[in-house]
Amino acid sequence: MTLFDSDPAVPEVPPTAPLAMRMRPRTPEEFVGQEHFFGPGKLLRRMLEADRLMSVIFFGPPGTGKSALAHIIARATRAHWQMLNAAASNVAEVREAIASAQRRLAARGMRTVLFVDELHRFNRAQQDVLLPDVENGTVLLVAATTMNPFFAINSPLLSRSQIFEFKPLTVEQIVLILKRAAADAERGLGRLRLTLDDEALLHLATVSDGDARRALNALEVGVLSAPPGPDGSIHLDLALAAESIQKKALVYDRNDDEHYDTASAFIKSLRGSDPDAALYWLAKMLEGGEDPRFIARRMVILASEDIGNAQPLALVLAVSAMQACEFTGMPEAQIILGHAVAYLATCPKSNAAYMGLMKAKEDVQQGRTLPVPQHLRDSHYKGAERLGRGGGYKYAHDFAGHWVDQEYAPTTRIYYEPTDLGAEKAIKERLEQWRKRKREGTSQPPSEK
Repeated sequence: MTLFDSDPAVPEVPPTAPLAMRMRPRTPEEFVGQEHFFGPGKLLRRMLEADRLMSVIFFGPPGTGKSALAHIIARATRAHWQMLNAAASNVAEVREAIASAQRRLAARGMRTVLFVDELHRFNRAQQDVLLPDVENGTVLLVAATTMNPFFAINSPLLSRSQIFEFKPLTVEQIVLILKRAAADAERGLGRLRLTLDDEALLHLATVSDGDARRALNALEVGVLSAPPGPDGSIHLDLALAAESIQKKALVYDRNDDEHYDTASAFIKSLRGSDPDAALYWLAKMLEGGEDPRFIARRMVILASEDIGNAQPLALVLAVSAMQACEFTGMPEAQIILGHAVAYLATCPKSNAAYMGLMKAKEDVQQGRTLPVPQHLRDSHYKGAERLGRGGGYKYAHDFAGHWVDQEYAPTTRIYYEPTDLGAEKAIKERLEQWRKRKREGTSQPPSEK
């Protein structure tokens, strides 16, 4: 019996099962994708080959190989293998699985690998049931989830597990999987007389969006629903492939990290002055059902934080877009958002005002609170003059250029440093003149009225 011979704990796949299940890889050599951690010489591959598996959490999009790799581990490990599906299991079943693992370890010295599919379906209390026995090594946890574990899994469980992120499969990898399924006479479609056009396979691999299960299901639907030719052969062309796969479901959960990742990419594309990327992320958010008010609010913030005085009208347009979206509603609001995105992305950028505020806040939080100078204090109340409030204040509009040198804060710190971009260039030149006059003490005398 070799290391990768079938283990009784791994259920046999019936011949009537869907093609995607029948073609599930059985050995590391058959596994496609995730080379960044399961390629030859990579961490998980080494752990598996040395039979030194530790608790692991697999996360990533559907159809990228999480369950398939778990079954490969089931065949490879010398430990007992037990499976639970969090969507269909309760705490009592988890406790029974752990109790069985404890008895097995005590009686036979055999460890148990507990595979929990869809671990995010367990609430925090249910996850806590696993913690003591994962910590003391009674069970080795192999968990799969489509949710970001840092959002969905308890921190103590995360700290005791190795986390592996599954990436969507490439088009080339899915084409390889489809060709294998078409040629495999034992588990796949190899007993049929098939002719597969390259463009048909390419279409299935592209539209499946990195999901091998979806591509295999579409291949099976296309082949089994196609009428055979006079010679009994089945021809899968582009038209048949297109009919066999529906419009791809957009992976976008407004409560998951895909929401935050896409919003982050959107803002960073606007900040980076790439209108094409920004419009793409906008389209993805809108197609995913994102609230247009959320998008508009983010654009208002960006207009002030990242564009600022380099183009002061950016904030005006962003606020107008937000109000217009409220007024029109969807689907017309997307037109307004697209208009605003293209404008904001192509504006000159400056975060000088924002950075100035952050530096000033740091001084306020860490340093001694500066007193308001007497000549700037409020003098509009009875008795203010007796306290010296407002005495000696110079009214700027009484001076040439509506500027006068006087102390406005008891500090020489410079917070606002304008850039040379857009409208801020003129602001920088004007501010430099005022600061130079302040250093030289060249205030203008009061202007004639």
